[in-house]
Amino acid sequence: MEIVLRNLFLPEKSTVIFALKGVIAMVMALTIAFSLNLDRPYWALVSAIFLQMRPESGLVVEKALCQIIGTIVGGLFGILLLTQFMAYPYVALGLLALWLGLNAALSAMVRQANFVYAFAMAAVTAEIVVLMVMASPSTADSQVVFAIAQARVSEIVIGSICAGVVSHLFWPVKVKDSLQRQARSVINQTLQYLVTELDKSGSHETRHKDIDSIMATLGMVSEDASAVSYEGPKGPGRTRAANQLAQKVLSLLALVQIFGRLQRRHRELVTPALSQLLDQLREAFGQIAASDDFEYCLEQVKTLRSDLVRYRSSNDFDLPFESHMLNIASEITSELTVLLRAYRALEERDSTLLNAPSMLTYRDPLAGLMIGVRTTVVFLIGAFIWVGTGSTAALMIMILPVIFSIMLARLPLMVLKVVLKRLLIGVVVAVVVAVFFALNLLSQSSGQLEILLLVLAGPYFIGLLLLADRQTLPYGLGFCIPFSILVSPSKDMSRAFSIDNTLSSGIAIFAGVCILFWVFHLITGPSVQLLVHRIFKTTYQDLLAIDQHVSPAAWYNRRMADRLLRLTNYDQGSQSRAITDLALTALNLGHVSIRLRSICEGLAGKQLQSLSHWQASLAKAFLLASKGRCDDGFEKACDVLYDELVVLVGNSNQIEAIQGMFLRINLTFERSAEAIAAQKA
Repeated sequence: MEIVLRNLFLPEKSTVIFALKGVIAMVMALTIAFSLNLDRPYWALVSAIFLQMRPESGLVVEKALCQIIGTIVGGLFGILLLTQFMAYPYVALGLLALWLGLNAALSAMVRQANFVYAFAMAAVTAEIVVLMVMASPSTADSQVVFAIAQARVSEIVIGSICAGVVSHLFWPVKVKDSLQRQARSVINQTLQYLVTELDKSGSHETRHKDIDSIMATLGMVSEDASAVSYEGPKGPGRTRAANQLAQKVLSLLALVQIFGRLQRRHRELVTPALSQLLDQLREAFGQIAASDDFEYCLEQVKTLRSDLVRYRSSNDFDLPFESHMLNIASEITSELTVLLRAYRALEERDSTLLNAPSMLTYRDPLAGLMIGVRTTVVFLIGAFIWVGTGSTAALMIMILPVIFSIMLARLPLMVLKVVLKRLLIGVVVAVVVAVFFALNLLSQSSGQLEILLLVLAGPYFIGLLLLADRQTLPYGLGFCIPFSILVSPSKDMSRAFSIDNTLSSGIAIFAGVCILFWVFHLITGPSVQLLVHRIFKTTYQDLLAIDQHVSPAAWYNRRMADRLLRLTNYDQGSQSRAITDLALTALNLGHVSIRLRSICEGLAGKQLQSLSHWQASLAKAFLLASKGRCDDGFEKACDVLYDELVVLVGNSNQIEAIQGMFLRINLTFERSAEAIAAQKA
């Protein structure tokens, strides 16, 4: 409540600008909808408000396109459904429920909020078209169906265009600015993590706090990367630079944990040469992390790379393990160099870096199915109430909860409870303001557009002040959308002030959100343990197939990014964080197998018969570790591959380094299996 009061009475300048832009978009949308004599202009308001939740120009454009496409698809489906099943209303309702469930399930297969919103609009537009026609069956014919669908699509498209125009013309905010801030933040967080991993006194809590921060920021970078492509000719280049940056952060996470776990778990393997190497890396990364000067940081990384080359030439590494660790240190510096250049490419063109693909969303059909079922159940409950009562107000039980069900599906249950409670508070306030302020004045306005806009501007401005802050956003959303529907601005407001209809609609919206709350409560979806197992099983399959791709590192990174984010979220409540550690191990194993294949093929060509068996054994050992088990199958596969390399190539420093790699991976599997088994116990 303290934050609510601060945003209302002591708002920041950016918050006031956000609210003003929203009011201007509302005025434009309503004015154009009135001039075109559209039936329900408030849907243009709703459309414009939804687009204001992220005010950056690129995000508004992307969301507007998603909204328009989703609206057109939903409108076409609504027309198709009514033309084929208008005479069979219960069949139409059943097919509509399946359509809503399908779109809800598909929304779970994408990560970006704008793409989720596209599926929400495809679902809700079809729902509005069908329900508006079925609410007046006596006047329904093909012409009426098309007119209603055309009006709904027109209203939402008008709102989208108005929001986009306002975003570009009035106090424009660019995605590139926030993307650059996020990129700088994730680089600093990654550098701090490098220092923490190499710090002998670093704590378990600090390391995982750093990882959580990195993954959260990386998720924002990945989500905003697609939207920046809409901001001018440099936009697509910035998108690719952001993707490259995300790739290199993941590669660094995969590499640096090797040193950290070596110090924490296997200090007996840290020889004097390795200890000197770790001290050198720790000092260099600390200096880079402490500086804000880009050129200095890049120069320090180049210096470190040169130092490592000299270090190798001036020292004889007697143990294979030492040689392997020096190779990893060199690879870390190479990845860090590209990371810094990718950050610079967010401002300047750098064609040598702009080849990285975007991160892929982890798609779990089981989770999508549960979201689809949940949305379908919410709609069917509302449909039973509507059919049983025949009240037009009951339509609100079926419309808004469906939108919220799709948009909020990814939130954890504890967060979702808080969000829905705040939505309900916003609904109650919207009913009070509509009854005692807006409708009372508007019923006396004689349909004058100027008075209508003046009366509505105040409540919307207040609601948008709350919508601007992530913490108070549910209050603002719960106020603005129901307020638009309850007031239903039109040219003839003399019939608007009907307290019984307004209260009925308000109660229906409140009841719909309450129903949604309990449906989320009762249909919670798959357990966290099952979801984690399914992610690890998919990762096992990727480890089997990693060598079948032209750019295996980029392919593997883009598939692992969203999984890492999900796994760290699932694991934040645990003390051991064994799942997060195993997820990082999975990321590392992919890079290890790629590196090993490259070395082996460089030494012996493609005639190694045991390499494929080794890869399969690696994947199987990881899957066993995810279940808290370990056997000697992978160790035997390592011995077979090593013996074959010795026969084909003979002894060499590289083969000895490979043996050191095998030793480290075996130790990792043993430790991971123990940690997972302990967490299950």
